[in-house]
Amino acid sequence: MPGTSTGMILQDRDRHLLTELAVLRIIDREQAKCVARFGSTTRANSRLLLLARNGFLRRFFLGTVGGARKALYALSPKGAALVGVPYRGPRRATDQTLAGDFFTAHQLRINTLFCLVKYHPIPVEGARCVRWLSFHEPLLSGVPLIPDGYAEVVAPSKNLAMFLEVDLGNESRTVWLRKVQSYLRYAVSGKFHEQFHQPQFRTLVVANSERRMASLRAATITATDKIFWFTTLEAIDRNGFWSPIWTRAGDTARQPLM
Repeated sequence: MPGTSTGMILQDRDRHLLTELAVLRIIDREQAKCVARFGSTTRANSRLLLLARNGFLRRFFLGTVGGARKALYALSPKGAALVGVPYRGPRRATDQTLAGDFFTAHQLRINTLFCLVKYHPIPVEGARCVRWLSFHEPLLSGVPLIPDGYAEVVAPSKNLAMFLEVDLGNESRTVWLRKVQSYLRYAVSGKFHEQFHQPQFRTLVVANSERRMASLRAATITATDKIFWFTTLEAIDRNGFWSPIWTRAGDTARQPLM
């Protein structure tokens, strides 16, 4: 395997992490441990620092309560070229301390869902995640629809195709309703089957609070009671992604996805 001027030997795990960063965009240590299967925090810290020093990763810091700093990592142009993926790193200066950065907070939350769906066991016999995609262009020409993610899960009894929307409460009701209408236009356009070879999809909406979820559900039901499933970040953290924590726009009963 190729090394660097400092003698670093890239491992398959390193290449896997770099490839996944093309989807995740920016990660913290715990997410890196999940994706690269690091067995210890010490090992993860050491390897991430080595990858950054050798130019395969870019490092940033996130300011936290009490003045502490949390290290974050993104793919560098060198790392992207190595594994043959597009370079779409965040437009931040290397070693910059980020404060009040909405993009970072939003992306880290999306990545948490990525880890739960793709890398954690699904408590349904035979179920597994076979696909996760991120998007940089609209799904449908003329419709400004760029989901936060897309996952496919297959199981003996049911297959799921799911777009994801992580809502941190910064969009108005009008903006959200435009997004709902965009999903509805996409659903009836026939493009989903053409692009993903699946018969239908759900849109999973993960809100930052129960109050926000209720507001999104109330807005959505004015347009449709189909497609959309809702929960909160807290419910996922407390009970798990696959637990009966999901509601529909027109039904308050909590149910699992599978």
